[in-house]
Amino acid sequence: MERASPGHPPQDDEPRDLHVFSAAMQRLLDKAKRVARVDSTVLITGESGVGKERLARFIHAASARARAPFIPVNCGALTESLIESELFGHVRGSFTGAVRDRAGLFEAANGGTLMLDEIGELPYPAQVKLLRVLQDHEVRRVGENRQHRVNVRLIAATNRDLAQDVAARRFRDDLYYRLNVVKFHIPPLRERLDDLRGLAEAFLHRLTERMGRAIDGFSSAALERILEYRWPGNIRELENAIEGACALATGLVIDIDDLPEELHLRPAIIAASSVVRPLREVEREYILAALQRNGGNKAQTAEQLCIAGATLFRKLKEYTTDVAA
Repeated sequence: MERASPGHPPQDDEPRDLHVFSAAMQRLLDKAKRVARVDSTVLITGESGVGKERLARFIHAASARARAPFIPVNCGALTESLIESELFGHVRGSFTGAVRDRAGLFEAANGGTLMLDEIGELPYPAQVKLLRVLQDHEVRRVGENRQHRVNVRLIAATNRDLAQDVAARRFRDDLYYRLNVVKFHIPPLRERLDDLRGLAEAFLHRLTERMGRAIDGFSSAALERILEYRWPGNIRELENAIEGACALATGLVIDIDDLPEELHLRPAIIAASSVVRPLREVEREYILAALQRNGGNKAQTAEQLCIAGATLFRKLKEYTTDVAA
């Protein structure tokens, strides 16, 4: 079986957890190294799974704060009633269940870096309090009158368009400007084919070592399928897919059948030398390929395509093919 040639490994001065291969990501990494030298607030944007926390950890590790705590918190995972207590702390008796004084995450990260992931999910009242902390470098615990001095570098991250949220009055404009001092945008994996290939091979190398598997690489067909897939979950989805393939592989290379089910259905793509094909033609080809993959099972095909069964039935009736409607 033909084996795909390996990509270029990361250089010695690159963060092993980022695996930078493309020129665009190398420029982003160089920018991160520069901003790590100062304490400016950083805003990282990009789709879920693109590696926002990995970049934040790299900035922290390359900074003078590296020996102090790095504390990540997902704002979307905190309930609105408790988020101020989690971030800023509380004193005993300030609300039901507050049985003792408790420092918040800002105090826990003192001297280090606090990463607020999904900052766009932060409730409006907490936004007001966060802005005050960024301005004064002090926190006031819930139910307490005195201030606590904190020395924290803040890195915020989001998969939302905060500028649109500001325009829609869902996010404070003054807080947005405070956060958007240095901005990084991490492109989705489908727009970084050099990184996609390199990451797949880096994950494979690391996972085979961890699992004790003798797997040398990917077949050319499997690698082609990996490069064609859009990876909506980005790096997180890719790593999980490679781990599953390593667990299932029976040969010396990862083949198509070892990849997750969603990668088995080959998408219709535009060849570099051809004109753009009509959307109806591409849709027809894709739906019929999905139906064939599912052995003609319309219900299963509709579910995988996230469309109603009636919609699939109507589309099949429209196609002048031999497929029974």
